Amino acid sequence: MTETIVAKPPFTPPDLSRLPRFLLAPLPLPIVQPVLARIVTHVAKTRPEVFERLGACARRRYLIDPTNLPFVMVLVPDPVRPSLTAYRRGADIAHDCSIAGTFLTLLDMIDGRLDGDALFFSRDLKLNGDTEAIVTLRNAMDDLEGSIVENVVGALGPASAPAMQALQKLRKIRTPDNDR
Repeated sequence: MTETIVAKPPFTPPDLSRLPRFLLAPLPLPIVQPVLARIVTHVAKTRPEVFERLGACARRRYLIDPTNLPFVMVLVPDPVRPSLTAYRRGADIAHDCSIAGTFLTLLDMIDGRLDGDALFFSRDLKLNGDTEAIVTLRNAMDDLEGSIVENVVGALGPASAPAMQALQKLRKIRTPDNDR
């Protein structure tokens, strides 16, 4: 009797790209909204220079589309009344421009860990609408010293430390293949 040897395929890490959408899909938006309001208010207080640098673009409506989350957000970076509002995917939402990419891609881009131009040309970032508003927002973010993600996570109060630890773990297991 001849023994057949079957080669095992090389290890492929699991595709985690749909996990956030799956885990967060049942979450009601009225629960998400106070968290987003707290984040945008906290960032406006701790980093007012971002909002001030936007000039006339501060009242534009930026549709932020983390493609692997079950919702999109509209940011109005008005220095007096900033807002960040979540909407379910597919909703008809008024906006001046849109920025789309995976959650970690967007987060690492605003934190300066990833280059927006490179992301755009590699098609990991999709931009539509008012180009001037997008470029103005990008320039305002690029001019920042330090980590804006720390300000975002800092808005979570007592949950800040566990949220930062979770984010660091996500960044470690992130690969180009599982973040798309």
